Amino acid sequence: MRWSLPFAVVMSLYAFLPSPSAHAAEKTYVPIEQRLSAEQMRATGLDTLSQEQLSLLNRLLSEDRAEVARAVEAEVVAKHTQDSAGKRAERVERQPVSGTVAGELRKWSTGQTVQLDNGQRWRIVQGDVYFSRPVSNPKVTIAPGFLGAWWMRMEDDTPAVKVQRVD
Repeated sequence: MRWSLPFAVVMSLYAFLPSPSAHAAEKTYVPIEQRLSAEQMRATGLDTLSQEQLSLLNRLLSEDRAEVARAVEAEVVAKHTQDSAGKRAERVERQPVSGTVAGELRKWSTGQTVQLDNGQRWRIVQGDVYFSRPVSNPKVTIAPGFLGAWWMRMEDDTPAVKVQRVD
């Protein structure tokens, strides 16, 4: 037997779905008839469904809820495992980045964007350093610091500048 509910009714049912993890979603699904009052069941037309139709609706909502929870969980895991050098709000082990800055430089200045030979772009957010002589294609290391900060330093004794990943 084929049946259908108005789209608005089905979408309104999602408001009653909590959003735990995928495993919890499969185990903690509460049937729709236990979440709605008798008045709500009548107002949505769900009181007219047979027991078989109500069971099917509950199964479909439970499966959909678990699928959404799995997708969200996968997205969160993917976000937290990508390369996070300099990106905010990532919970991945932070590793130093080394590279070369192309061109000739006379200074580092706040607001300046620097591109490394590996394609990463970094913006200087704190620190102005003037070089005593122009520097060509300097090799730099960008290392994690305290409280999520990143510091860029050349291979000589030039002071480090605070940077933030642009891309």
